[in-house]
Amino acid sequence: MQRQIQRLVTGVATSDGAGVKLTRMIGTSQLGHIDPFLMLDCFESDQPDDYIAGFPSHPHRGFETVTYILNGRLRHKDNHGHEGVIEEGGIQWMTAGRGIIHSEMPEQQQGLLKGFQLWVNLPAKDKMVAPRYQEYSAAQIPQETDPQGNCIRVIAGQTPHQTIGPIQTADTQVSYFDISLVAGAQMQWPIAADQSGFIYTINGSVRLSPETSPIQAYQLAVLGEGDSITLHATQPSRILLITGRSIREPIAWGGPFVMNTREQVLQAFDDFQNHRF
Repeated sequence: MQRQIQRLVTGVATSDGAGVKLTRMIGTSQLGHIDPFLMLDCFESDQPDDYIAGFPSHPHRGFETVTYILNGRLRHKDNHGHEGVIEEGGIQWMTAGRGIIHSEMPEQQQGLLKGFQLWVNLPAKDKMVAPRYQEYSAAQIPQETDPQGNCIRVIAGQTPHQTIGPIQTADTQVSYFDISLVAGAQMQWPIAADQSGFIYTINGSVRLSPETSPIQAYQLAVLGEGDSITLHATQPSRILLITGRSIREPIAWGGPFVMNTREQVLQAFDDFQNHRF
């Protein structure tokens, strides 16, 4: 059965960190969460004052942060001795696990900063695992091109033609594809029936059938039930297609901590304040 658009949102303008301006697509009053995806922030600016103060040191526990940079770069450093730079086209998949304190400082390149941060929940059994990173440069992310000329960058998961991304997640089985479609493209894509997911249009517009409303640039479409989608593009378009298996567990969310109970969230605050991270 073909999936259709369950909900279409344009996001909410907000700020985070030390005043970084961004658009929050998931994790708002418009759209709470799409299990296992807790939050999606989109940042894009050619004005350094919009982001120059960055995200000073802050804690996380109980989930994963996924940072994908299209333009510019992001310097990061944590309290476990890990530091580096996510360059254009690169991905950082950080499992916060039992606790980490890190900073993220954006930097413009060629006059622009643009990227995404996605929060992915962890099941109860993994919320207190040791923190870890999976980081890959643009050159390390495989891509495939179909006979129509559509290009798929495979960040996580696997395509129908067996191109495997460098990121693999066990329980949530997240797939994260950056797809560039040529004008006139029609692409069919299977999605397991037990997975939830969404499409975010970076530029251009796509439809799930010729008769449906388009998903325009800067819009996010929550996908309904089914086992496949068909993408139609009348103009050159670029999208993120992200899917994952729902965890179906209680969510207790307190700022930078996402656990299963309020007591666990309060314990996270206590651990952070008493330097146990």
